Amino acid sequence: MDAHKLSQRLIRVANYVPQGARLADIGSDHAYLPAYLALQKQISFAIAGEVVKGPYENARHEILQEGLQDLVEARLADGLAAINLDDEIDTITICGMGGPLIANILEKGKDKLVNHPLLILQPNVGSKDVRLWLQTNQYELISEEILAEDGHIYEVLVARFVPQRQELSADELTFGPYLLKDKNAAFIAKWQKEREKLQKIIAQLQAAPKDYSVRIQELEQEMTKITEVIGTDD
Repeated sequence: MDAHKLSQRLIRVANYVPQGARLADIGSDHAYLPAYLALQKQISFAIAGEVVKGPYENARHEILQEGLQDLVEARLADGLAAINLDDEIDTITICGMGGPLIANILEKGKDKLVNHPLLILQPNVGSKDVRLWLQTNQYELISEEILAEDGHIYEVLVARFVPQRQELSADELTFGPYLLKDKNAAFIAKWQKEREKLQKIIAQLQAAPKDYSVRIQELEQEMTKITEVIGTDD
């Protein structure tokens, strides 16, 4: 993967970045996404934010190598601290992290969201945490995708600020309102794997000397819900 050829998961994210966007890509991983978008002439400016020096140097190197230093700027900072309000960022991407970490980055950097940028988020686990944060902070999901790549399953969540808070049901928070309607192969595979994981935990708790009956009941309810949504394996 490089700035000329993105992974499938990043291509899906790139597809949602509006033409002419002023982008902040947080946790930028070599700045591949902003560099790709700049080469495609899809953005007018981008920040590649990194919290660790090594990846920050990688991002700087990629930007210089592609001759994009007038369009893309690497910044060493924690989360949304990479953004200044006078950057006029209108689109934020955060990719390839766990959902709780993405939600935490957004929560800690709330002061950088006053202009209500479009959020394109790509959690690899814990997407419920992201949906909860979005709902709590008046961000409405406008699209979701789920895909499998290199043995991992990724979700892409796209959200915009709305005056009225979006209320998702418990099922929509867990499974995703758009993903629930579609239930593609990656969605089924994700939840089958999740159900198998729960099954193993239940077996371990049943074999334990301590009484875990309450916890077992909760996990069995989760398994039942997954089966309701995706059906049985056969």
